[in-house]
Amino acid sequence: MERRIAVKGASGSGKTTLAARLAELLGVPHIELDALFHGPGWTEPPAEEFRRRVAEATSGDGWVVDGGYEGKLGVALPAGTELVVWLDLPLHVIVPRLIRRTRTRIRDGNELWASGNRESWREALFGWDALVPYAIRVHFRLRRELPGRCRELGVPLVRLRTMAETGRWLEAPRRRASPDAAPQRSR
Repeated sequence: MERRIAVKGASGSGKTTLAARLAELLGVPHIELDALFHGPGWTEPPAEEFRRRVAEATSGDGWVVDGGYEGKLGVALPAGTELVVWLDLPLHVIVPRLIRRTRTRIRDGNELWASGNRESWREALFGWDALVPYAIRVHFRLRRELPGRCRELGVPLVRLRTMAETGRWLEAPRRRASPDAAPQRSR
């Protein structure tokens, strides 16, 4: 049974929620790459420092990591990844969910990743690097690249396209016993 799992998906797909639940079921740490990356004032660590943080966080026998950052990490997956779970929900699900999440965070003044950062409408909607346009780009990039990348690396990929499918996969006892029992394995 896999105990080092990377959860992938566009912003708003439910990566963090799924990763936290999966980590809880497996009894392993949940590692949120956003928390390792974003410093106060949305500052970014130097690439070498970020890589060190991720390597340290994923050095144990088991973990569930969520997020991307392939460009910053210089690798597609953390070292030792045994399974990739891809939340490939349609854009008509992801974008409204992302906007609702952002609205709630802005309204409630939620601090993100214990770094004092807060979202704003400007950062969410306007500009090439804004959250919503970024999520759309990642959605299509993952569809283009992730299955091939996992094949190249020899890492099994579970592609989940609906929340119902995700729930069935997560709760199926046979899934936890055998990776070959997982529905919708991409080839």
